[in-house]
Amino acid sequence: MSKLIEDEPESITCVMVPHCPKWTVKCVLSHMIGVPEDVLLGQMDGVTTEAWTQRQVDRHTEQSKNELLAIWSDTFENFKALLLKIPQPTISQFVFDQVTHEHDIRHAISQPGARDSRAIAVAEGFVRDLIARNPDPEINALADSPIIGFDFVRSFTGRRSKAQIAELGLPAETVAAFIRTSPFDIPVESVSE
Repeated sequence: MSKLIEDEPESITCVMVPHCPKWTVKCVLSHMIGVPEDVLLGQMDGVTTEAWTQRQVDRHTEQSKNELLAIWSDTFENFKALLLKIPQPTISQFVFDQVTHEHDIRHAISQPGARDSRAIAVAEGFVRDLIARNPDPEINALADSPIIGFDFVRSFTGRRSKAQIAELGLPAETVAAFIRTSPFDIPVESVSE
C-alpha cells in the first residue's frame, strides 16, 4: 500500500473515497494503520464500531502523508510478530478489511491493480464463509456463486450497485439482503472501477 501513494503529492490525502463517502484517502489510510495499532495497544473497546474506527481517523489528523507512511511501516513491523498468533477467522477478517480499503483507495486515485492478489483470495474466502454461515437459505446459497476473486469481494462489500451486481449474474436483491446484515451499504449509482 505504501508504494501506491508514496510518490504521490501530499494533496492525494485530500481526495474523497467514493466507497467510503465520508472519508478522504487520509482517513482510510488512518483507519488501515489504526487497526493494527489498536491491536498492539490492546485498545479493543468498541472494536469494529463506527466510534472505534473514528478514533483511529481522529488520532492521525495532524500527520502528513509521509508521517503516516512511516507510522504504517513501524506498526506493521511490530504487528508481524502477532500475525501467526491471530486465529481464524479474525486474521482473515483483518486481511479482508485491509484489502477492501486498499482497493477503495486505488479506485479513488485511479490506480487499479493487484486484483489477483493473495489478499483478495483471503478476502473472498472470508466473505464466502460469512455467507455460508448465514441462516437465510437464499443468502446461504450465494456462497457457491461462480463469481470469483475481485468481483466477488467487491460485490458483497457494498462496492457495486444493484445494477452492477445483476450484470454479474448475481441475484441483486439477495446480495442486498446479505449486505444489510453488514456495516456496508450498496451504492445507489454504479461506481466504475
